[in-house]
Amino acid sequence: MHPVVLYEKKGRIAYITLNRPERYNAISAETPSAIEAAVQQANADDEVHVIILQGAGKAFCSGYDLKEYAERPRPQIGSQNMPWDPTIDYKMMKRNTEQFMSLWHSYKPTICKVHGYAVAGGSDIALCCDIVIMAEDAQIGYPPARLWGCPTTMMWVYRLGAEKAKRMLLTGDLVNGKDAEKMGLIYKACPVESLDAEVAQLANRMASIPKNQLMMQKLVINQSYNQMGMETTQMIATLFDGITRHSPEGVAFKARCEEVGFKQAVRERDSGEML
Repeated sequence: MHPVVLYEKKGRIAYITLNRPERYNAISAETPSAIEAAVQQANADDEVHVIILQGAGKAFCSGYDLKEYAERPRPQIGSQNMPWDPTIDYKMMKRNTEQFMSLWHSYKPTICKVHGYAVAGGSDIALCCDIVIMAEDAQIGYPPARLWGCPTTMMWVYRLGAEKAKRMLLTGDLVNGKDAEKMGLIYKACPVESLDAEVAQLANRMASIPKNQLMMQKLVINQSYNQMGMETTQMIATLFDGITRHSPEGVAFKARCEEVGFKQAVRERDSGEML
């Protein structure tokens, strides 16, 4: 079985690659801890100055690999029998959130390179990085905000502010790289054919700076978000994520997944028709 995350070092840059291309790098049970382990490896390497996170194949990350869990009858991971214990969901998703946030807390700067899609849990991972560069035609968003999900990292509000975060999470819409740059969600969008070069240019520029300088600048910026209550926000968002799967509508969606399959149920959820 091939590893779900690959690690490679080239000079002062570490490359972390999501490696489930046959599933558009959908998040498996092993992915969050594998990301954290790769970040720790880069941070422990005195030669590494910068980390680039990317996805193999045709997309960065298509979100959690939920088909099996959604279509198999309860009880399932994330779909308990009723009445349910919210602390079980919280512990599971808080662990994943903390492992994704290893990218944010990394002492080495993290740059996310997005092509294809960064949706649902894939957007959580991307937005935990310090800087995101997308292909102009790539798509990012959190469709489960419509039903059966709440972004546990809640980086949307910290990147966009309240109004634009509401615009995204009260619709579940996807936006392309150009629009993501325009609204301030990401640092930059560029044609897909120049994506590698754009990311490499920025990473090399950062890599020319001493590690202690990079670490201090990042720490002082990040602490301002801690003062804004990021940990509290993520605690509430993670709790709400479990609730969305056990609300009356969440239970009905799970039943629909079992009836017609996850892909069809998602198409119906995201169609814009009244639920």
